[in-house]
Amino acid sequence: MSMNVTLVNPPYPRNAHQHPSFIPLGLGYLAAVLEKAGYAVKVIDCQAQKITHADVEREFSKSQPKMIGVTSTTLTYKSALEIIRIAKKIHPDCLTVLGGCHATFWDDRALQECPELDIVVRREGELTITEIAERVKENKALGGILGTTLRENGQIVRNDDRPYIQDLDTLPFPAHHLLPLEDLKSMGRFIFPITTSRGCLYWCNFCTTVRMFGRGYRERSPKNVVDELEFLHKKYGARQFTFYDDAFTVNQARTLEICDEILSRGLKVEWDCETRVDMITKELLQRMKDAGCIAVWFGVESGSQKVLEQMGKSFKLDQTRRAFKWAKDTGLLTEASAIFGFPGETKESLTETMKFAEQLDPILLGYYIATPYPGTPLYDLVKEKGWLKVTDFDKYDTATPTFETPTLSMKELGELRDKAYHRFYIRPTYMIRTLWLGIAHGVGSDKGGIYGIASARNAFARFLRALGYRFTNQ
Repeated sequence: MSMNVTLVNPPYPRNAHQHPSFIPLGLGYLAAVLEKAGYAVKVIDCQAQKITHADVEREFSKSQPKMIGVTSTTLTYKSALEIIRIAKKIHPDCLTVLGGCHATFWDDRALQECPELDIVVRREGELTITEIAERVKENKALGGILGTTLRENGQIVRNDDRPYIQDLDTLPFPAHHLLPLEDLKSMGRFIFPITTSRGCLYWCNFCTTVRMFGRGYRERSPKNVVDELEFLHKKYGARQFTFYDDAFTVNQARTLEICDEILSRGLKVEWDCETRVDMITKELLQRMKDAGCIAVWFGVESGSQKVLEQMGKSFKLDQTRRAFKWAKDTGLLTEASAIFGFPGETKESLTETMKFAEQLDPILLGYYIATPYPGTPLYDLVKEKGWLKVTDFDKYDTATPTFETPTLSMKELGELRDKAYHRFYIRPTYMIRTLWLGIAHGVGSDKGGIYGIASARNAFARFLRALGYRFTNQ
């Protein structure tokens, strides 16, 4: 009889800025490797299923898991600990495991704050969680497992990091069949996320990616990537995908190979990706479009070169302008993100960013408050300087200021972000263009399905929020 394992994606905290639900690929991969190893796995996705901690307690009562694993971001950390407490209340003898980005950098404190937590998995979790499950199944002690932090003889012990998985092709595809896919539809459709790489070549001061997955770029092969696209297309009828890599075009030759593989198989798919403005060419963008790419999301981050350098960004504003021009000339939709309030930011530099974003004129734009996540140089800096004002992780939602600097107060930052959304989205030219896209590409046609009606709806939600309305599912 196989051992039961339950994995949980915890609910967002109340009153936090609600991010849209998405397929939790991390849990999908963990579920896949555990299932492959012979364990009976159940996944509870509180965010997608809109279920509360009380609902989770009822779910736990219906089964007898030997191990309960919970993932967490900084925003859902406290929520995850509550899941751990509920797990021990219902199943005192089960092993409780916490993983994810926040837990990786808050491991010893998580164990101190939550006596019900047994063990923390740091960084990449597939091999570690499988080894833990094997020890539990065989009733063996958990000491010495690489990539874990736990209590031994009343002391917190931090074992050595586990080496990263170098051959990502050895991992099974995420266990989508265990996820509540019907609850994860967007505009009545499935949009499947795909990760094709892990790690990063850069050390941006606000980002945990390189600290979580290593400085280096580990890639899945083009064949393996397109095998997954084809598998999801055949099994679920999927035609729309989003590549979740932080920079999809780091290796431009491999990106071209992925495009060629899609085209050679005759896959009729649509997709978008995120990348850096200094990692594309016009020729590459054209090939991506030929292979089904509809939109590219660029991290613009700031319209001030000085602030970009303080963030650890190495590209120039002219490279950003050129990237947007190339994408638009190619016929791709452009999306952008910018960060407000990084140390060194002033009212003047934020105004530069607003004007710069309006000049770039992407179809969608997100203004995110600089948030000091544990594990980042930004966190270390604001702690050292005494600038950190909010320590409640339930507020770390990228919409709420949590620190202030001598050049910008939290109040000013919040007001300027609201002003920025007003300026960008309440422009007659923007609203007319968005309405046209919704009509031309979303009605009566699958062409541009992701960014037709969906884009118009998202933009309208931004418009309402800019006017002061709360659009709860954004």
